[in-house]
Amino acid sequence: MNLLRSIVLFLLAALAEISGAWLIWQGWRENRGVVWIAGGILALGVYGFVATFQPDPNFGRILAAYGGIFVAGSLAWGVLVDGFRPDRWDLVGAGICLIGVAVIMYAPRT
Repeated sequence: MNLLRSIVLFLLAALAEISGAWLIWQGWRENRGVVWIAGGILALGVYGFVATFQPDPNFGRILAAYGGIFVAGSLAWGVLVDGFRPDRWDLVGAGICLIGVAVIMYAPRT
C-alpha cells in the first residue's frame, strides 16, 4: 500500500508542479496575463504540500527521487499539451531517471 501511495503522490506532485510552471510560462512568455501566473503560483504551492504526504520521512530522498519524476513528467506534459515529440535520447534519459527514482525510493533498506 505504501508503494502505491508513494507513486500516486509522485504523480500528483508532478501534475501540480509541471502545470504550475506551465501556467506561469503561459502567463509571462505567451502574454496570457496575471490570472495564469496566479494559477501557476497556486499550483506550485500545492506541489509543495503534496510532497509532505510521502510515506518516507526523508526530505532529501523524496526531493531527489521526485527530480526523476519531474524529468519524465515534463516530457509527457510536452507531448500531451504542447505537441512536443521527444526523440529516443529524451526517452532513454527519462527511463534512466525513472530507474534512479526506483533505486532511491524503493530499494530495500535495513
